[in-house]
Amino acid sequence: MERVKFKIEFIFKASPTILYQFLTTPSCLIRWFCDKADIQGDFYTFWWGNSEEVATVIDDIEEERLRLKWLEAEEGEYLEFAISTSPITGETIMYITDFCDEDEVEDQKKLWMIQIQQLQKECGG
Repeated sequence: MERVKFKIEFIFKASPTILYQFLTTPSCLIRWFCDKADIQGDFYTFWWGNSEEVATVIDDIEEERLRLKWLEAEEGEYLEFAISTSPITGETIMYITDFCDEDEVEDQKKLWMIQIQQLQKECGG
């Protein structure tokens, strides 16, 4: 099965500063993304139930972008959270770039929508 890249966009009322904190702080990550999180230098470890996944930071620009590479990921794949502010509305926009099997794109987008709805609740919109 071919792996494909997809990108989705979400609007937030929260500032880039707050949103970035929810991406880079274990106590915030567990409120929307995973059951448990640990960050040691450039290594992020996430737990979902008994499953553990480790990612390394490949790009981190405070309040703008966090790009992680899962240790188990195929070459060239990553998970990216890019944050910007709309010059017209002043809203914070987060773009998520992720990879999955070609036949799983819609399911992955639905999963992200559920996760992001929780993030929006936790960070005030």
